[in-house]
Amino acid sequence: MDAQPVKEVWELRLYVAGQTPKSLAAIANLKAFCESDGGRLYTIEVIDLMANPGLAKRDDIVAIPTLVRNLPEPIRRIIGDLSKRDKILIGLDITPRP
Repeated sequence: MDAQPVKEVWELRLYVAGQTPKSLAAIANLKAFCESDGGRLYTIEVIDLMANPGLAKRDDIVAIPTLVRNLPEPIRRIIGDLSKRDKILIGLDITPRP
């Protein structure tokens, strides 16, 4: 029996500010993107800067919402509500799967 290759896990961190429409849209859009991208494994950490403002410094966050891809390296960032799939693909340096 052949061993299955270990899939790389993409580590994503989404910075938002409370339950604003833009923050909620970014969360929903990111989850929908990850669910539709069938070949990769994702972990998503949502950080509410209204509750933890000091965490913005960790990833040099200057605007929200901001998505940070920590793994695989190099670190990549996307600012916005993540409503455009092509912007996510380009921003995270993902090659679309057929």
